Amino acid sequence: MSKPIVAIVGRPNVGKSTFFNKLIGERRSIVEDTPGVTRDRIYGECEWCGKKLTLIDTGGIEPKTNDVILSQMKFQAELAIESADVIIFLCDIRTGVTAADRDVAVMLKKSGKPIVLAINKCDRVGALPFEFYEFYELGLDTDPIAVSSVHGSGTGDVLDAVLELLPGEVNDEEEDDSIKVAVIGKPNAGKSSIINRFVGSQRVIVSDIAGTTRDAVDTQMENEYGKFTFIDTAGIRRQSKVNDAIEKYSVLRAHMAVERADVCLIMIDAAEGVTEQDERIAGIAHEAGKACIILVNKWDTVEKDNSTVNEYTKRVYEALGYMQYAPLLFVSAKTGQRIPNIFEHILYVYNQSRMRVSTGMLNDVLGDATTKVQPPSDKGRRLKVYYMTQIKVAPPTFVIFCNNAELFHFSYQRYIENCLRETFGFRGTPIKLIIRQKGEEVPDA
Repeated sequence: MSKPIVAIVGRPNVGKSTFFNKLIGERRSIVEDTPGVTRDRIYGECEWCGKKLTLIDTGGIEPKTNDVILSQMKFQAELAIESADVIIFLCDIRTGVTAADRDVAVMLKKSGKPIVLAINKCDRVGALPFEFYEFYELGLDTDPIAVSSVHGSGTGDVLDAVLELLPGEVNDEEEDDSIKVAVIGKPNAGKSSIINRFVGSQRVIVSDIAGTTRDAVDTQMENEYGKFTFIDTAGIRRQSKVNDAIEKYSVLRAHMAVERADVCLIMIDAAEGVTEQDERIAGIAHEAGKACIILVNKWDTVEKDNSTVNEYTKRVYEALGYMQYAPLLFVSAKTGQRIPNIFEHILYVYNQSRMRVSTGMLNDVLGDATTKVQPPSDKGRRLKVYYMTQIKVAPPTFVIFCNNAELFHFSYQRYIENCLRETFGFRGTPIKLIIRQKGEEVPDA
């Protein structure tokens, strides 16, 4: 299930980016005193009381403006509000209630979304100034919360209020036993066309204009392989190319679609080959630990000889060196070439990502691996690998205990991973190894 989305909104220069950076624990948003520095929405994650949240930092809202950039920022903020589960409305104690604050409050009330009112720059310790109570006149039916984004005071109270306002957990996805499949790739790679081919009907808009699909769209179907929910996403563009506000909104939705998915179909345009942007898109699914299949679409448009498939396969895996585990299929959404094979592969990699291996079998493999290739040593100290156990699936996650984690070099981890794949398969899924020194706690599954 995707994380709840919390949008931080307010007029320019009230400290939204500083507040955002404080919540996510890193300096991701540019922080300056010049109004309008944050022109686009920036996303981050934070965790509070065991609940993970996706935060959106927005450009300042100037409700009544003819300025093109400010109007664009307002549109960005409106999109963030539309997608948010809860809104943090940030105001500035130093300026008091302004006309712009009142206009933003009206906009937020019309949205119908739950609102947390946070009054920033309350940096003094002690009694709150009189100006603090002026913010009740905004009529938001919620008590304002004093915060200091610079010092971090009050941020916990704000997050407590956010958690109280989050909608109850929806169990629809838990009850839904279909396999969730996100179709991701550059614009115009054929994502919508292939879903239409799957279901045999025009369920999503198909157009040659890149970026037609603005949102994530779910399409459900059932066949002899099982039940499937296909999530069609807007094509993920290179960030520097994303000038249109709706395209930026689509990037967030694509990330969210990957998070919801069990399996990701990574669409490559056969005519273009694997581009740098394809590498980044595939990396999103890989880093999220999702089972993956690489689909080279529009294969019908490529001139072929006896070596075309082998040469193309080699180029794909060279470009996506971190994704050697993913099956590769050459397909055509237009002609239907090899489309039926995709379902068999989806079911296969889905099951591979959920495979569990007993600790006894794991340690047999580990013993054989360390006998064939001695663990590395450094300055007279040799790595000793004690045992391994699986703590999680999707992706399969293993904890390996040793005498010295620093000696467990990445290359030896890759060797152990390869041994696991040779023995058990794990085709189509990333594998995660967690190295612990003996005596350290095992992470939660």
